[in-house]
Amino acid sequence: MRIAIGADHAGFDLKTTLVEWLGAAGHEVIDVGTGSTAPADYPDFAQKVALTVRGGTADRGIMLCGSGVGASVAVNKVAGVRGAVCHDTYSARQGVEHDDMNVLVLGARIVGVALAVELVEGFLDASFSNDERHRRRLDKVRQLEEVNWSEADDRRSI
Repeated sequence: MRIAIGADHAGFDLKTTLVEWLGAAGHEVIDVGTGSTAPADYPDFAQKVALTVRGGTADRGIMLCGSGVGASVAVNKVAGVRGAVCHDTYSARQGVEHDDMNVLVLGARIVGVALAVELVEGFLDASFSNDERHRRRLDKVRQLEEVNWSEADDRRSI
């Protein structure tokens, strides 16, 4: 599988470890940065991961920052990208199976290496269920992306 991976300075060390692990596991890794622990802004790398996934250069993405929260917010600003911060294996797997999550976000200051590897394994081993209820919900998410929201539209319902 082709995996885009990125991190800000807080996620750099864990990203380095995951890049090595992913390569050893036979995945093609597309490292979009950062390349050091020097302060860096997570939205820059979240955008690179998200666009690499959306463009089809990568099958899935992994993004790391300190807590995972900021990077999760940022990747979801790119239409077609469905990312979530996951710190438990159930969510990492179920996010793909039910929500077709294509970017896993991790908080490098929250999870250790062993748990991070378990989370990535669950994320990469999972497949979208394609159940009717999950397709219906995913279609509604896509509709939300297509709306040109303004304050006048706040009462609109999909």
